[in-house]
Amino acid sequence: MSKILVEIIKLKKTYKHFDGDITLFEDLNIKIKKGDLVALVGPSGSGKSSLLHLIALLDEPTKGEIKINENSTRKFNDEKKDEIRRNNISIIFQDNNLLTDFTAIENVMMPLIIKGNDQRLAEERAKKILKSVQILERSNHFPNELSGGEQQRVAIARALIAETDLILADEPTGNLDYKNSKEIFSYFLKLKKLKKTIIFATHNRELANRADYKLFISNGIIKRVNA
Repeated sequence: MSKILVEIIKLKKTYKHFDGDITLFEDLNIKIKKGDLVALVGPSGSGKSSLLHLIALLDEPTKGEIKINENSTRKFNDEKKDEIRRNNISIIFQDNNLLTDFTAIENVMMPLIIKGNDQRLAEERAKKILKSVQILERSNHFPNELSGGEQQRVAIARALIAETDLILADEPTGNLDYKNSKEIFSYFLKLKKLKKTIIFATHNRELANRADYKLFISNGIIKRVNA
């Protein structure tokens, strides 16, 4: 079985703009192994978020292909992409992307409910995971009743319960203070021990340096830098 979880081959991404086309990536080639903890770094506007969206199959490359678990996603229809995201990919956004009309525990249960799991069993698992990220006592609170750090822990709990191999995080500590940022990163280290692959975009130099390695993006070029 291959150790490569994500492979990007000759990828190009061009966006239409009224001033003319903007090419973000050109002939991009990346291989990311299972269990890697990878920091995406680079200046604002370099394409960190765009690359995460491409890997998450939320956007289409202009050319090239993306393989997940050796499966080319180039010809996947929307239904197949939804299936891959549901079963293989968890996404943690800077703004958490929690469902505002649902409590913390309901947000965490959601991936299992979508998969058709029994609601009672989903609730039991959600409680265990909320306890593991030290926020069980806030499980019946709505997102707007939680602090930024608490919301991010709920988002991580939701990623954990989905049991996906790949976790993508876009500036997951961007809105948090130093203490909360370190706590959130500690959960990434726990996920790595579970052989999960985590790719996170960040401007936080200290956290980036604690990754297995960094992928530095600038002017459409990506370069691996050992942390």
